Amino acid sequence: MVTLSHQFKQWFFSSAFILSIIGIVFIYSAGTYWSSIHYIGQTPFYIKQGIYFVIAVISCLVVMNMKVLQKPKVWVFFYWVSIFLLIAVLIPGIGIVRNGSQSWIGVGSLTVQPAELAKITTLIYLSILLANGKAGQRIVQWKHFLVIILPSLLIMLQPDFGAVFILVAAAFLLLFIAQYPVKLYLILILTGIVGLVALIAAAPYRLKRIEAFLNPWADALGSGFQAVQSLLAIGPAGLFGHGFLESRQKYLYLPEPQNDFIFSIILEEIGLLGGMGLLLIFACFLLSGYKLALACNSQLHFYIICGLTTTIAIQACLNIGVVINLLPVTGVTLPFISYGGTSLLVVWLTVALVLNFSKE
Repeated sequence: MVTLSHQFKQWFFSSAFILSIIGIVFIYSAGTYWSSIHYIGQTPFYIKQGIYFVIAVISCLVVMNMKVLQKPKVWVFFYWVSIFLLIAVLIPGIGIVRNGSQSWIGVGSLTVQPAELAKITTLIYLSILLANGKAGQRIVQWKHFLVIILPSLLIMLQPDFGAVFILVAAAFLLLFIAQYPVKLYLILILTGIVGLVALIAAAPYRLKRIEAFLNPWADALGSGFQAVQSLLAIGPAGLFGHGFLESRQKYLYLPEPQNDFIFSIILEEIGLLGGMGLLLIFACFLLSGYKLALACNSQLHFYIICGLTTTIAIQACLNIGVVINLLPVTGVTLPFISYGGTSLLVVWLTVALVLNFSKE
């Protein structure tokens, strides 16, 4: 007899699998022309993504059955390893600069983004502390915040505001679930507003992004270019879109269409109804993840699954919000869909860990 928990696991894995396949299909549509112009003679994006997908699924099947990962001490060690990597990426000669951010470590032809690992290790370490202590104890609260603040500051030095936002938002959700006082959240909101103002003052390009968000047409060929081209892709598509492979904006109008703005191309080709269908698959994935958390007998595993599922939920909302111009540009990929080996491997690692911790 198949249990309800087992059904949720099937939905969780299946929806992740379907989203990844959809991603490869639209990477083929969105990135083939861009690749033929800017990466002549190199392996097409969709083939690379297909290889990453096979590696990611095989790795998921291995990781989800590793019982050693359920030991808290292992994740305390991994947390400090991720902190070490976040420090290493800031060292000249080790960290690789891409698009103005020093966020990558290169090992031969392989590149790793430590911030992605740090999001996972931080949330699991925080979950361990929450499960082992009482949130009402002041000393425990400060320890929780230190665990969040340390990697967040290191990631901001790269800088990578999108990764920090996802990490902090998911961590605060865990604190909320752990019944932190509501008054504390008011203090955190005020602190966050002050911090946001300070970040904008420290880097003027962030202010330009906000101005471009408020009125992208004011500088349609500059800071608002991506937002304008994204809206030009979505607006004329209507309910049903122009048809698969019939996008117009992918022909060098929308930069790197296979990456952060791939959802624009999807909406342009399959329309509003197709986009809503994709969102339903995401909803199935997230709902089944939270259902797995509620089915856990262990409070620790409940916290971990909630935190990991939330990271994907926030990342997806950020990306889609940027694409439809509800949020300023953050440089965050759409989970499972956007092109990128590291992004795909990390999101499937998250899937594997959720399935691992839901094995009760």
